[in-house]
Amino acid sequence: MPRYLKKAIAAAEIEAVDAKVRQTVETIIAEVRKGGDAAVRQLSAKLDQWSPENFKLSRGEVDGIVASLSRETLDDIQFAQAQIRRFAECQKAALRDIEVETLPGVRLGHRNIPVGNVGCYVPGGRYPMVASAHMSILTAKVAGVGRVIACTPPIGGKPYAETIAAMALAGADEIYVLGGVQAIAAMALGTETIPAVDMLVGPGNAYVAEAKRQLFGLVGIDLLAGPTEILVVADDSADLEMVATDLLGQSEHGPTSPAVLVTTSEKMAEALPAEMERQLAILPTADVARLAWRDYGQIILVSNLAEAAEEVDKLAFEHVEILTSEPRYFLDRLRNYGALFLGPETNVAYGDKVIGTNHILPTRRAARYTGGLWVGKFMKTVTYQECTPEASVVIGDYCSRLCAIEHFWGHKEQADIRLRRYGGRKVGLRAASGGSKS
Repeated sequence: MPRYLKKAIAAAEIEAVDAKVRQTVETIIAEVRKGGDAAVRQLSAKLDQWSPENFKLSRGEVDGIVASLSRETLDDIQFAQAQIRRFAECQKAALRDIEVETLPGVRLGHRNIPVGNVGCYVPGGRYPMVASAHMSILTAKVAGVGRVIACTPPIGGKPYAETIAAMALAGADEIYVLGGVQAIAAMALGTETIPAVDMLVGPGNAYVAEAKRQLFGLVGIDLLAGPTEILVVADDSADLEMVATDLLGQSEHGPTSPAVLVTTSEKMAEALPAEMERQLAILPTADVARLAWRDYGQIILVSNLAEAAEEVDKLAFEHVEILTSEPRYFLDRLRNYGALFLGPETNVAYGDKVIGTNHILPTRRAARYTGGLWVGKFMKTVTYQECTPEASVVIGDYCSRLCAIEHFWGHKEQADIRLRRYGGRKVGLRAASGGSKS
């Protein structure tokens, strides 16, 4: 049985916070739905102290911001985008349209059609999440989305230049300097100056995730990417300093970011708290990371790797790092995770920023039923069917009887009229009443 040497705060406390977030988000969405641009401007001024003449950047403004950056910064952004584009293109190549003849004269198929309009949210706040521009905008463009708009909040009272550059280089068709729930609501609902989208994607804080949840149905969403999570699996071969570094690397995202160690090593489990304190003493973002580790950190001691795998699947975390002597043991066994990092040579930061896989991933155990954002999320797999007259009679015979079993008489008549037209049968409601064959 797993032994919890450190536990997170009680679920009831988390639920109380969630309830407050829900109420706040409901109010903001209602204001944007009713007031449009005026409400968006009022909310932006109140929450972000930001009320420019236009939230949308002009082409000239975007070009000027990009030109203000160093060549090295632009090269770094373009290198990261090249990796993400390359992997997304390979994923798209794995999707294919099909058409098959399942019976003589019966042709069935499916096509993968890109979503028409997508809104991408690129978080700012404490940290400018430049990489989220690559992950959302660029991936949508590789998928073939026709119109991709992007919103990001101001930082320090102005657009964050690196984020704007990443949006532009990724191919955003419209860029808005607008943040928070008001940005999510404006993209989903539409305003006088922001045409509504069909789908919302992107990470964000608890408020952004809740806004996406409440607007789902009116628009599609990628997933509910809430506060980031990391789980490290370690055995006796793992480097204690590296384990703590990687846990804190995600804890710094925010005070509600869970960080968990699952280990077969009692020595590792007992030594970790002191190592976390040692590193927190020198970490520039310790004010946030310390709170996250205090309230959402866990240390779980297991008896063997098989038990570790069971615990990892039960927790279904966003990021799972494997720091064991045989990392691929877990690749073959795990089922529930957002992204898997095999061995000490890679880590979550590589995935978050540059290596090529997408960093918009499921949290809060959503990895039990979905993966992360990828080109396929921007594609609608839709089916079609076609029959010859002869095949219509074969299928119609079965369909007529199956509809009768369910007492769907209108459905049955759809089959029967074709049996009359293409098979010369005297069946169905109109045949019984002597109805017209014209």
